[in-house]
Amino acid sequence: MAEIIQKDGTWVFDGDALRLTPGRDKNVSLLRRELGELLVPLAALAGISFEQGKKSGRLKLRLRDGADPLLHATGGRLTEPHDPYQLLVESDRYGVAEYFVEEVRNALLLDQVPSGPVDAYLLPGPSVPLSVSAGDGIASFDGERVRLEWKWQAEDAKSAAGPRTLPLADITAVQWQPSVGLENGHLRFTVRAAPSKVPPKYDPNAVELWGFKKDPLMALVAAAVQARLPHPAARPAPEDARAAEDSPAPAPAPAPAAEDDHDALLRRLRELGELHRSGVLTDEEFALAKQAVLKRM
Repeated sequence: MAEIIQKDGTWVFDGDALRLTPGRDKNVSLLRRELGELLVPLAALAGISFEQGKKSGRLKLRLRDGADPLLHATGGRLTEPHDPYQLLVESDRYGVAEYFVEEVRNALLLDQVPSGPVDAYLLPGPSVPLSVSAGDGIASFDGERVRLEWKWQAEDAKSAAGPRTLPLADITAVQWQPSVGLENGHLRFTVRAAPSKVPPKYDPNAVELWGFKKDPLMALVAAAVQARLPHPAARPAPEDARAAEDSPAPAPAPAPAAEDDHDALLRRLRELGELHRSGVLTDEEFALAKQAVLKRM
């Protein structure tokens, strides 16, 4: 077992999985504290690295594409303080960090874990129910439906429409986008048969984010919903779906080949011979039956 304990958090590797526990230091991000402890199976890892700095270093995990609903829903846009797969390492623990990396890499090699994408989530995503208030709204998810409520700062178009309830069965995609520079971020849900191209500020299926402290928590809602949607690898691309609809139905598979007629007839001749020798068939009956079999051959 390998373990590294830091103010930023504790990572433990037992040979089968990594247990990532966020630290209690005041500098640990709100998202990581709310997300809590993560259990990452070895099969979900694509790699691990350690970067040294003058005052501190950083351990980084790289997960296989499609393994974690949080990374998929956020599109890799979680900034460094909020990324649960990074750990700040103090300079006096560099040796421990390097040993930790070596242990994980050896396990990946021994288990021959591929680094390519997966077709099913290997992490469960945030637990539900959960509710987050940020930007111009409040997003809640109970595992079956999303509820969006609007704050007084929301645009009239949203406020007039009132709270929104989106059944999980109607949601086809979810996206979390952080604010960057002068551009606001958002949490947006794509709803079946009602796609919206208006900006998140006016979209009744989106919460606009303004770059405040609780914005990253909306990523937890996005990840919890994403974990319960069909995995992207299991959904055909639109072009593939249309092609499947337009293509003719495949021909039915041929029935299993019948037993070889020649071998069956030879067996029948042997059976007739035994019946004749035992006296069940007369000479005449045997001759007629034999002739009928030989004609079929």
